[in-house]
Amino acid sequence: MPGVSQAVGLLVADRQATADTIVAAPTPLQPIDLTDDARVAEVLDLAVRVGEVVLASGTGVMDTTTQVRFIAATYGLARCDIDVTYDAIRIWADRGPRLPPASTMRIVQYRALDFTRLAAVDRLTRRIRTQVVAPEDARAALDAITSAPHPYHRWTATFGWSLLAAAIAVLLGAGMVVAALSFATTAAIDRTNRVLNRYGLPFFFQHMAGGLIAAIPAIALSTLAEPLGVRADPTLIIAAGITVLLSGLQLVGSVQDAITGAPITATARLFEVMMMTGGIVAGIALALRLGPLVGATVPSIDMTSGPDITDLPVKIAAGAVAALAFALACYAEKRALAAAAIGGAAGAISYLLVQHAGFGPVISSGVAATLVGLAGGLMARRALTPPLVVAVAGITPLLPGLSVYRGLYAMLTDEPLIGFDQLLAAFGIGCALAAGVTLGEWCDRTLRRPRILSRFGSLRRPIVRRRRRANPAH
Repeated sequence: MPGVSQAVGLLVADRQATADTIVAAPTPLQPIDLTDDARVAEVLDLAVRVGEVVLASGTGVMDTTTQVRFIAATYGLARCDIDVTYDAIRIWADRGPRLPPASTMRIVQYRALDFTRLAAVDRLTRRIRTQVVAPEDARAALDAITSAPHPYHRWTATFGWSLLAAAIAVLLGAGMVVAALSFATTAAIDRTNRVLNRYGLPFFFQHMAGGLIAAIPAIALSTLAEPLGVRADPTLIIAAGITVLLSGLQLVGSVQDAITGAPITATARLFEVMMMTGGIVAGIALALRLGPLVGATVPSIDMTSGPDITDLPVKIAAGAVAALAFALACYAEKRALAAAAIGGAAGAISYLLVQHAGFGPVISSGVAATLVGLAGGLMARRALTPPLVVAVAGITPLLPGLSVYRGLYAMLTDEPLIGFDQLLAAFGIGCALAAGVTLGEWCDRTLRRPRILSRFGSLRRPIVRRRRRANPAH
């Protein structure tokens, strides 16, 4: 089957991505002198700084620990204890019975998502794996990566967030009017939050301001729709705005940490997600309460409606555009944009078809996220970008913005049982998305050599040569 062989070759080529878990580090060809404190400290600092980049980008604790351990072991520090928490990385290296252990730590500061930086660090790790780059050269390369400016202008990122909101609105069934208003509203949210961030306003209040701004156009459209003869669903503007605000949070990392045995960091990340979501809800609630006071009409909502397979090609295209827009807003490399779009289209079509088959939104979200996570590793090999980029972008269109607004609306209209049910459903969808991505990535790592790859070509691994050391202290 030459056609299938060519298709598989184009998809995965001979490249490896982060999904191919590093089981053991190669024996260093030129290990550092363990008695040289300065050289040991340099390697440890390099390892934790690499871990800082991947952890700040939403990578799970276990994957971050593996990355840090591999960097240290490559240069001869094979016996290390590594402690990764929500905002810190600590490493202790055992240098033998005659030398004291060496240690260092790094505080992980919150930074804007930059998938280009994450991909560059991923490639640097591969260089260290295959070429055993000298520590000073690796450090210089890492300094260049972390100090480089964003690859796109900030207005390009604003355009990406706005396009994401418009695509989410279309995916939920909105028309051109609502999509255009969602685009403009998200642009206003992004520029406003950039100004507030410049003044150091805590992120909770930034998300609160975003929720407030997202609700104002919806209330205005609901008030003016009947006098102007416009037929539109204003609630989709709020739902799209909620989805955009939720998309930058580390939902995948928090659930992945909980599943893979890092409960402390998982709790911290999940609590941050809940607090930021609370800020969004507070901003929307404030707008919905102030609306009637000035004579405006609060948009009502249908609790039973949801995505369907009507206009399926349009919604698949909307899912692809939404994933591409998210990757663009997070400064992903151009080569990763197409991979993100394919992941978004796959997630949208699988979600819609599974839900149309009679399954609920939670199961549909989990199935779609699993496929996105599984495909993310394969697409990442072709695009030479970490699978996290494709996976997070692929599930972004499926975030439960509409369920969050339904729950809030029910709470404000004295229907607490319905509101709690909708908010619980939103939480379940979020967990299903994150768990599905984790399961898909696990399958991708475990089935590194499925039969089709064994038949049509294999993914090459670095050659590992081991040798005995005469003196354990050197």
